Amino acid sequence: MPMRFLHTSDWHLGRRFHEADLIDAQRDFLTHVHDTARDQQVDVILVAGDIYDRAIPSLDAVRLFNDVLNQFADLNLPIIMISGNHDSAHRLGVGSRLLARAGVHLRTDPITACTTPVLLDDPHGTVAVYGLPYLEPSLARTDLGADRTSHQAVVTAALDLVRADLATYPIGTRSVVLAHAFVTGAAPCDSERDINVGGIDHVTASAFDGIDYVALGHLHGAQDINDRIHYSGSPLAYSFSETGHTKTLTVVDLAGDGTVTLTRVPTPVPRALACLKGTFQDLLTNPAHEHLTGSWLQVTLTDADLPYEPMARLRRRFPHTMHLLHQRPDNPEQSDGPTYTERLEGRTDLEIACDFVKKVRGTDPNPTEHDLLRQAVEASRIRSMQEEIV
Repeated sequence: MPMRFLHTSDWHLGRRFHEADLIDAQRDFLTHVHDTARDQQVDVILVAGDIYDRAIPSLDAVRLFNDVLNQFADLNLPIIMISGNHDSAHRLGVGSRLLARAGVHLRTDPITACTTPVLLDDPHGTVAVYGLPYLEPSLARTDLGADRTSHQAVVTAALDLVRADLATYPIGTRSVVLAHAFVTGAAPCDSERDINVGGIDHVTASAFDGIDYVALGHLHGAQDINDRIHYSGSPLAYSFSETGHTKTLTVVDLAGDGTVTLTRVPTPVPRALACLKGTFQDLLTNPAHEHLTGSWLQVTLTDADLPYEPMARLRRRFPHTMHLLHQRPDNPEQSDGPTYTERLEGRTDLEIACDFVKKVRGTDPNPTEHDLLRQAVEASRIRSMQEEIV
């Protein structure tokens, strides 16, 4: 029999979908994780980061996480979790040594993660599971001995330490790595926070050479990088860019020879997502749209001018309209977002800063100014992360 893992990631406990509270949907999902682990007779649960949506999570999110740990305890299975770029590694790691005695292995420190695997045994031998937390290049470079400040460099340095540690175990020891990163070739969504700070944000798949299975988190769409590197994706849709996704858990069978077999198990859908586009009158009267009355909707109006109180009137027919856009028929390439926040969606802090300079004086920052802005954005982010430790 192979060793069976249940791979999940990107819970984002406490996150909302526009104005909708998702705590109940997240609770239902986590009950589904518990039931799937039991029904599929898995040996280990892997959670590849972004457990919380914020470094300082809401009280509801913390309570839900506490409830989850208690719920999972009756499975009597090892659980291996890592911190993601949304988590505060230090906050999430509080009590980790005590939790490890109960079989919950929280990996939030890079050095410990690279050199202290969770060792598991089955009839075929030992499996070493390394949980690598999200590696912020500016903070992890020195500790890991990376040759430069980039995601590629720090992840490569971390995997070099993993491979060196793995070499100390008997030949034939199988290996699993949890990581939270953007691997080259994967398809992102709008709902993922940008992790590019000064360096290259992508990591090549070759960084994970020699590992039997890589359980990835960060990207919200379930996808394979190759036959041994996989994103489980988020359990729920967190933006309309995820419309059409099938949200799943990944059951991973790791055979004695290191061969990997994946099975995706669909997760509960609290409410379908859809994008609807047309004139205001058509949307209010066309019976062809009736099947969308129960869906969360992103609506794009194509009228020349916005009608009076469009959101309130749309919600009389479509009660779950969440996002309203306006695309003028004389300029179909331009869609006007109704709020400042929505106009910034998907843009990095550096891009926003550069846009501000251009708006104020009419020209883009020159290369020297661009580099200064980049340094300022990076310093602000690093300082924010360091303040979380206090």
